[in-house]
Amino acid sequence: MRPAEPRNTRRVGRGAKLDTLLSRIRACRACASEFGHEPRPVVQATTETRLLICGQAPGRRVHESGLPFDDPSGDRLRQWLGLDRDAFYTDPRICVAPMAFCFPGTNPKGGDYPPPPRCAALWRRSLLACLPKVELTLLVGGYAQRWALQHASGRSMTAIVRAWRVHSPAVIPLPHPSWRSTVWLRRNPWFEEELAPHLRNRIAAILGGAATPHHPAS
Repeated sequence: MRPAEPRNTRRVGRGAKLDTLLSRIRACRACASEFGHEPRPVVQATTETRLLICGQAPGRRVHESGLPFDDPSGDRLRQWLGLDRDAFYTDPRICVAPMAFCFPGTNPKGGDYPPPPRCAALWRRSLLACLPKVELTLLVGGYAQRWALQHASGRSMTAIVRAWRVHSPAVIPLPHPSWRSTVWLRRNPWFEEELAPHLRNRIAAILGGAATPHHPAS
């Protein structure tokens, strides 16, 4: 019988594998010919990840700064999570891995283009395999939900989020926290009353500490 590897050896091995994968992701230019700008993959991950946040794709401001959710939608998301900006970017237990790592460009008709599916096909399963300690995955927006919840195909984002108890505690679907969600939040008060408090308490239990009070957007 082959003896088990020492635990520290396994940690080093997983860390090196993830570091190599992240280097490859950040160097990826698979969609360069389809963009009107130089690709800049944005991803935040460590082998210590407990909280995995899956959005859709970086916006222009994130493309420029290189920080995930470094925009007003990120401010709203952090309010939902009960996390301050410093913890969001420095806690090694928090991973941000959108469905596409690069800003896809702005649609002249309004908003950004959807995340190119090629990105998830190239990288997503390999990245998730390097994150063995994930306790909670947040599916932020319809693209992440349709990819991860195959049985939810054809259902609206609202229906998926409203049925969040079906997927909890390992997975919680969320609306995208962009300014467009303001009207949605007013029409769906159950989100602030039921899901948001549960979400903050769940994250506090995983990361430690008390949940930060949330003040709903007006």
